[in-house]
Amino acid sequence: MSDSKAVISRRSFLTSLTGSALGIQTVFAQSAETHAPKKAQIAITFDLEMSRQYPQRNIFEWDFQKGNLNKETKDYSLKAAEIAKQSSGLIHFFCVGRVLEQKDITWLKSISEMSHPIGNHTYDHVNVWANEPQKTQFRFQRSPWLLGGKSAEEVIRQNIRLTTEAMKQRLGIVPDGFRTPGGSSNALNNRADLQKMLLVEGFKWVSSKYPKHKYSQPKEKPTEEIYQSILLAQQEAQPYVYPTGLIEIPMSPISDVGAFRSGYWKLKYFLKSVELCVQQAIKQGGVFDFLCHPSIMYVEDPKFETIKLICNLVNQEKDKAEIVGVSDIAKRVS
Repeated sequence: MSDSKAVISRRSFLTSLTGSALGIQTVFAQSAETHAPKKAQIAITFDLEMSRQYPQRNIFEWDFQKGNLNKETKDYSLKAAEIAKQSSGLIHFFCVGRVLEQKDITWLKSISEMSHPIGNHTYDHVNVWANEPQKTQFRFQRSPWLLGGKSAEEVIRQNIRLTTEAMKQRLGIVPDGFRTPGGSSNALNNRADLQKMLLVEGFKWVSSKYPKHKYSQPKEKPTEEIYQSILLAQQEAQPYVYPTGLIEIPMSPISDVGAFRSGYWKLKYFLKSVELCVQQAIKQGGVFDFLCHPSIMYVEDPKFETIKLICNLVNQEKDKAEIVGVSDIAKRVS
């Protein structure tokens, strides 16, 4: 495994155990040490941005207006925050800075006042891995004059700083962590420059890694092989520390983008995957960092079944698991 410093990689994966009552075999990490595994930490995270092909499949304009949240997305975010709070949980939000240009952000202030953490997701939803300025965002490809002659590095740094400043001025808070728009199976492993940039900008941790796994064909029911691949990838999605000291908190598979937008999954398939991954994390005493987008979920899961499922699974195992913000996971490895 490339993430040689991952906490989870210090353990020996010794045994193949039988999966949950959902009927598949899973490989759970078992500690080679004699003491009991750590308490599982489960994070629920929402990326506050608009998603292409939602609410209809032929919509692509959101690529240029990622922060122009519609009413449904804002309402869903607030209601999800309330549901999680009622279940003694929380949601860690990651905000695209342009969201804060909107006239009314009382919904987001309410989320913050409920003590749900909010992190930095860049201002324009830029690709931090881009080496050419126009490739940092679709918006800049269509309107290159907005770049003002900046390099890709300068665009990315400004996007991070603008979001931090917008959060300070409009929400009265500093960002709680940083998540890259999009993810990479290689994370920031070979990008010490980006690691150092984030450290300079005041971030102790980043969420950038999304591990590789198999996908079902569009509109096909995922097989047990697909679920098994997701569970194996979940074992790769454990926190670790880069040589620079920056902490990586990977996103856990499968995201709503992969399941619904790419795979056209039914909600019950997604719920099964989430349940299996949460159960695995609890058995291992590991981490599950659930990633989704309210702009997708209000269409695919209007009754908040996924949030309720995660909260219920954790509440049933309070002695073995807890719902936490991503910063709490970072403390685990700091």
